[in-house]
Amino acid sequence: MSAKQSIARGVGRLSNMVLAKGKGSFVWNTEGQKLLDFTCGIGVTNLGHCHPKVTAAVQKQAETLVHGQVGVAYHAPMLKYAEALLPELPKPLDSLFFASTGAEAVENAVKLARHATGKPNIIVFQGGFHGRTLGTMSLTTSKTIYSTGFGPLLGGITTVPFPYLVHSPCADEGSCVAHCLAELELALKQRTAPSDTAAILIEPVMGEGGYVPAPKAFMQQLRRICDANNILLIADEVQCGFGRTGSLFAIDGMYDVSPDILVMAKGIANGYPLSAIASRRELTDKQPPGSMGGTYAGNAVAMAAASATLEAFHEEAVLANTRTRGEQLMRGLERLKNKYPVLDVRGVGLMQAMEFDATVAPGTAARICQTCVDKGMLLLSTSTYETLRFIPPLNVSADEVELGLDILDAALGEVFRAELRDVRKVA
Repeated sequence: MSAKQSIARGVGRLSNMVLAKGKGSFVWNTEGQKLLDFTCGIGVTNLGHCHPKVTAAVQKQAETLVHGQVGVAYHAPMLKYAEALLPELPKPLDSLFFASTGAEAVENAVKLARHATGKPNIIVFQGGFHGRTLGTMSLTTSKTIYSTGFGPLLGGITTVPFPYLVHSPCADEGSCVAHCLAELELALKQRTAPSDTAAILIEPVMGEGGYVPAPKAFMQQLRRICDANNILLIADEVQCGFGRTGSLFAIDGMYDVSPDILVMAKGIANGYPLSAIASRRELTDKQPPGSMGGTYAGNAVAMAAASATLEAFHEEAVLANTRTRGEQLMRGLERLKNKYPVLDVRGVGLMQAMEFDATVAPGTAARICQTCVDKGMLLLSTSTYETLRFIPPLNVSADEVELGLDILDAALGEVFRAELRDVRKVA
């Protein structure tokens, strides 16, 4: 049996290639092929592969202290990063818990919400993705593949509609927002009373569900509903956070809203396993020592990488580049929308999507991604609809964005010419 065959079949992947190295916006496989990486490990390597500042910090830390277990003692890299991160958080968040993965952080956010409020239930949104653990798959509704066959799932979860306009019964954004808010209010009357509801959990920009930004009015009204009903608002920014939208966090940068709990991971340490939740001490101080933790929580090397990542964001004007390159990418995708059967182009910063209309064959997005690989670019699909997502490094260059658009154009042309030939053969 080969090494590849020994890897569990339940792990899905874009291709069977073996990656050998990465640098900046590119990776190379063992066959020597160079590929533009517009996946970033699904929003993880926000500064590109092997950023020199992060690499140097990791090397230095690995020579000093590899791991200081959080349940045993503090360690200097954690305290250094906490001190740097706290001023960057939405106000009034002033308490941090570090973990290793996004799913772990989401579960700890739910634990905190339940414990702090003394209430059991959580409201989530249709299309949301929050992880693959037993608890987080119970909160996830983006695709059934994540939970089918793994039940029974966690109880106390209520799902309500997300304002996804192109698949809404409503004619415009305003009526879509009103409809979804009305459904939420109805759920609080019919399915989970405010006295039983600990938190509302939302991705401000829905990730796996289709890269759909929530309208600002919706997020602000969500905050109002939480305040009126003594419910905590949890912002899951595992994918949309840490600069991806052009502000460090979408919840306050895009929406001018403060959550009660903020979840972050992925790009926080540019490829090293680290996640965190931020909240208010008035909530976290209710938890007894020992109720939170984890073997690798706040690993020292990952913390050093996180500090270097945050420093690079400031030194290299990464957020400004994200906004500029995001505008460039959006203009390019809009041009392609006029050439191909595209229903919608959307997103913010360097978190963008292209969704095809109902005339395309099932599996079209996956075929386009594979064609892009053949032409030298890693690209991923997303959602249950035929949708491509674009996740380049936040320090991607103008030339690299244009290269990505050129490869995409060529791949779209090839796939849709093939689809047209297949239709003609059937006719």
